Amino acid sequence: MADQSDKKSFKKLGARHKARRRAVDLLFEAEARDIDPADLLSERVSLAVSEESVAPVNPYTRVLVEGVADDLDRVDGTIESYLQDWTLGRLPAVDRAILRVAVWELFHANDVPPVVAVDEAVELAKELSTDDSPSFINGVLGQVVQVAPQVRAAAAATRATVVADDEK
Repeated sequence: MADQSDKKSFKKLGARHKARRRAVDLLFEAEARDIDPADLLSERVSLAVSEESVAPVNPYTRVLVEGVADDLDRVDGTIESYLQDWTLGRLPAVDRAILRVAVWELFHANDVPPVVAVDEAVELAKELSTDDSPSFINGVLGQVVQVAPQVRAAAAATRATVVADDEK
């Protein structure tokens, strides 16, 4: 029988957590293979259809990978601007992938509270990266969280302008 400490350390992994983890895996693999993440995603979606042993790609994984791929320059620029005495290229590749997913969520996923995006990134770093990575990622994202509302508002204003222009 499990004791109380086991119950406290056990955390049920939800569908969104698994989707984020797969997005991190795909972004990591795409970078390692030097291919576009959206192309790798399409490969995996096709493979899941043709091979029943391959798990289907969660719709939220698709949203994340496509979103990061579409906005990679801004996401990377944001991350780089908050690195102190580091460059994006010096970070472990898995940390880059985790940060990319989290920053994209902070800027674009209106249904994800900022605290959840940060907590999920820290959890992924605990699972996938070095002992120092969770606190490092938390520190970077703690700074990004402060500008995320302005970025979301600017994106919403841009979308509203585009819709208004399309209706003319």
